[in-house]
Amino acid sequence: MARKKSDAIPEWIKARLTAARAEMAKSDLPAYLLTRHMDTFYMTGFTGEDSAVIVMPRAVHLVSDSRFDEAIDAEVPWVKKHLRKGLLVDEIANVCRKLKLERIAIQADDVSVQMLTALRKSAKPTRTVTAPPIVNRLRMAKDPTELKTLCKAITVAQDAFLATRKSIRVGQTEEEVAARLEYEMRKRGSTCAAFGTMVAVGANASHPHAHAGKRKITRGCAILFDWGATVGFYRSDLTRCLFMGRIPSRIREIYKVVLDAQLAAIEAIRPGARMCDVDGVARKLITRAGYGKQFGHGLGHGLGLDVHEAPSLSWRSNDALEPGSVVTVEPGIYLPGVGGVRIEDDVLVTSSGHRILSDLTKDLRSAVL
Repeated sequence: MARKKSDAIPEWIKARLTAARAEMAKSDLPAYLLTRHMDTFYMTGFTGEDSAVIVMPRAVHLVSDSRFDEAIDAEVPWVKKHLRKGLLVDEIANVCRKLKLERIAIQADDVSVQMLTALRKSAKPTRTVTAPPIVNRLRMAKDPTELKTLCKAITVAQDAFLATRKSIRVGQTEEEVAARLEYEMRKRGSTCAAFGTMVAVGANASHPHAHAGKRKITRGCAILFDWGATVGFYRSDLTRCLFMGRIPSRIREIYKVVLDAQLAAIEAIRPGARMCDVDGVARKLITRAGYGKQFGHGLGHGLGLDVHEAPSLSWRSNDALEPGSVVTVEPGIYLPGVGGVRIEDDVLVTSSGHRILSDLTKDLRSAVL
């Protein structure tokens, strides 16, 4: 019987399956198990959580439960559906036995020791083997569909920030400003904040991952924002500094250093450039200015369905940048008891260089409220 048009696999999903199957063939893998939510979404377009996908050379099997019965039919009618009544791992084992699989490959960093132990016991005679990071590698290169959604998440985050800055007043707390920023993102289409929205006033900004709390905005203080929106599961990630009335002298000094380091690092982004070398461009400038010890984290990270994903733009990585990757570039300097400065943009690696996807201003003059 001919496949109904509504049951056809979307072209963008078909391309991903074709690429994954090619990698499976290289490693002689008859079946490939995915259990991480964003991986199952990436390979199928199915939005439900607490589910698993088994990719095979000629079919895709989806293990879920009755909560998502109708959603599966609506979103991915082309998959082979298996609804569990018990534990997810038990139904995965049942499917392995039904399909008479000799081996099934797992992503080692996705499966807990408990789940792996249970699967090895329940799925016999099917054996579990460790797969190369097939989906992780595929996810590094964003296709046009992904880039469009990711750019929308950036636009939502930027527009929400511009709206929020107009409302900032002396006496407001970090929590109040963070809540307003998240509200403005929701108004514009974000399903949720990409991560815990950071608004850090004064000395609180010396913590790279500060939490918004009860600290109040005062005249002459610096405010560090780190925020992002989520659109269609894709996430943005941005950091900017604002100043209430005037710029503290120590912060003014380090702001210029951080901005120069960020601009230089962005210019170094191109296909084939090693992650550690791009990181080194920013790190050398900050170190020469006398603040090397105050820049403790890596320069940036991959961005997409997860706010932190491959690749790692860090001194720890000798891997080379590849076209299609989207990375954050976010050098920072943090002075305990004083505050901190971090400036972050989202950057696409192109076939010939790079393209900055975010465009909020970051010169000092524009940062004064």
